[in-house]
Amino acid sequence: MVNYPHNLIQKKAIPPQKGNSVNFANRGMSFESAINASNDYYLSRNIAVIHKKPTPIQIVKVDYPRRSRAKIVEAYFRHASTTDYSGVYKGHYIDFEAKETRQKTAMPMKNFHAHQIEHMANVLKQDGICFVLLHFSTLKETYLLPANYLIDFYHIDHGGKSMPLDYIKKNGYWVERGVRPQIPYLNVIEEIFLGGDHN
Repeated sequence: MVNYPHNLIQKKAIPPQKGNSVNFANRGMSFESAINASNDYYLSRNIAVIHKKPTPIQIVKVDYPRRSRAKIVEAYFRHASTTDYSGVYKGHYIDFEAKETRQKTAMPMKNFHAHQIEHMANVLKQDGICFVLLHFSTLKETYLLPANYLIDFYHIDHGGKSMPLDYIKKNGYWVERGVRPQIPYLNVIEEIFLGGDHN
């Protein structure tokens, strides 16, 4: 049995005052590192198996200044990558992208590419759980936005506009930062995708 604390505020919620939240910057923790640490926490406790996908590259040229120190000097992406993370939680396929911005009022849609949108749509067609974690570093706020809302917004102008924070707050879920795990996004998954059954 897995019990989760209900540190979750759903749609239209207002995050707590800045003094009450954990500041990753003060701890030298990047958003990606915090997600990776959260995934390690979930794995170590047999809660979920979710990993960052490696970026597929083709190495073209390697420099060997010393025998023990090889340096890649030229490489190309083999093909367009899909999303950042994937895995399984309680028998459900999980697939998500993570984006960060210093902007205070919107998430630039140029950060998302057509092949990623297509991939997320395909995951949804197979009944996978797909979403994006959006981090506003200046505000120190993180939101989980279900993929269907990202896809809908992207199709307005094929990703040319920025997605307003108000749209994200209306259709997404604020993820309260923690310590273990640092970004407890599975709390949100439990509530909005799996009906809040913690057993």
